[in-house]
Amino acid sequence: MISLTRISRFFRHAGRQIWFRAAVISATSVVIAALAGIVARAIPYEFTGDVGQSAVGKILEIIASSMLAVTTFSMTAMVSAYSSATQLATPRATQLMISDRTSQNALSTFLGSFIFAVVGIIGLQTHLYGGQGRVVLLLATIILIVLVEVTLLRWIAHLAAFGWMADVIDRVENAACAAMSAFARNPYDGARPAIAVPASAMAICSIDIGYVTHIDAEALALLAQKHDLAIHVEVLTGTLVHPNRPLLRIVGDASSDPVRKALANAFTAERHRRFDHDPRLGVIALGEIAGRALAPATNDPGTAIEVVNALFRVLSLLPADAPPSDADRPPVYMARPSADELVRGGFVPIIREGAGEEEVVIRTRKVLDALGKALPHGAETTQSLSDELRRNVERNIKDDRALLRALEI
Repeated sequence: MISLTRISRFFRHAGRQIWFRAAVISATSVVIAALAGIVARAIPYEFTGDVGQSAVGKILEIIASSMLAVTTFSMTAMVSAYSSATQLATPRATQLMISDRTSQNALSTFLGSFIFAVVGIIGLQTHLYGGQGRVVLLLATIILIVLVEVTLLRWIAHLAAFGWMADVIDRVENAACAAMSAFARNPYDGARPAIAVPASAMAICSIDIGYVTHIDAEALALLAQKHDLAIHVEVLTGTLVHPNRPLLRIVGDASSDPVRKALANAFTAERHRRFDHDPRLGVIALGEIAGRALAPATNDPGTAIEVVNALFRVLSLLPADAPPSDADRPPVYMARPSADELVRGGFVPIIREGAGEEEVVIRTRKVLDALGKALPHGAETTQSLSDELRRNVERNIKDDRALLRALEI
C-alpha cells in the first residue's frame, strides 16, 4: 500500500512538480478552448454583437507565436540560472532553484497559454464555434491575456535576482533553517533516543543503493506495535545505504517476509540527498559555497562572510541534546545528528580555505565565539574549531600585524 507521505513526496519532487503543474494548466486550457462552443449554447443570454472569426483568430495567432517565444526565453533563463548556481555556488542548490514556485508558475502559464491559443485556432479553422461560441472564446482570451500580463511582470521582476549568489545563499539558508526548525521541534521524529542494540537483534538491509531521504517513523511505530517488535534504526537521513548496510535492527519475531519488506519500505533511498528532512545537508551546502568562494580561482571573501552569517542563523536553531520522555512513545529507537557533526559540517571548509583571509578569519572567530555562548551544548565543538582556525591562521598569515588583527576578537 502506498502511504500518503510517499504520494505527497512524489509531487513535491521538483522535477515532477513543474511538469505536473504545466500539464494541469495545459489540460485546463485545452478544455476551455475546446468546450467554448458547448458552453456558449448553455448560456441563456444571447450576445447581440457579432465577433468575426478572423478577429479572434488573429489574436490567438499573436498569443501562440509570442507565448512560444516567451516559453523558450524562460527555459533559457532558467537553465542559465541553474548553470550559474552550479558553477559559482554549489550543485546542491540546483534542486532548490528548480522547485522555485515563481518559475514553475510562469513557465506553466506561458505553456498553457500557447496550448490554449493553438487549440482555439484549430477550433476556428474547423468551424467548431458559432457566433455565440466566438464571443465566449474572446472573453476567455481576454482573461488569459490579463493572466499572462500579470505573470510576465512577476517573472521579469523575479529574473532580476534569480540565480545570483545572494539569491542562492538565501535559498540554501531558508531550506536549512526549515529543516533545522523541523529537527528542533522533533529531534527523534516521535521515536525514543537510541540505546545499545542487543546482540540477538536481526538486521534488515537496504535493497537499493542511495541516500536515505526520508524515514517514515509513523509506519515503523505501527509495525512495532502490531507485531510486538523493538526497532533500532541504524541510519540517519542523508546516510548512504547499500545491501550490506543495515537500515535497522529488530528484536522480536519478524521472520515473515511481508513484515521485513514493510520495515525496509519505511526508508526512502534516492540517488541524491534532499534538504527537507536532512538538516546536515543545508549546513554542508553552505560550507561548500563558502569553500568555493575562498578558492584561489574565485577569491571572494565577501561571499564567505555572508555564508558565515547564514550559518550562524541556521545553527542558532540547533536544539540541545535533551532526551524526551519515553512515555507514550513507540518502541522505536533512533539516533539524531550531533551538535559536533552539524557545526563542523558548515565551518570546516571555511577554516580550511579561509585561514589566509584576514576579514574572513575575524568574522568566523566572532561567530564561533557567539555560537558557543548561544549553544552551551556545542561550546566544546566551537572552541575546538576556533583553536583549529588559530593554528591555520598562524601558518598562513605571515604579516605580524595582520596576524594580530586576525587573532584578536
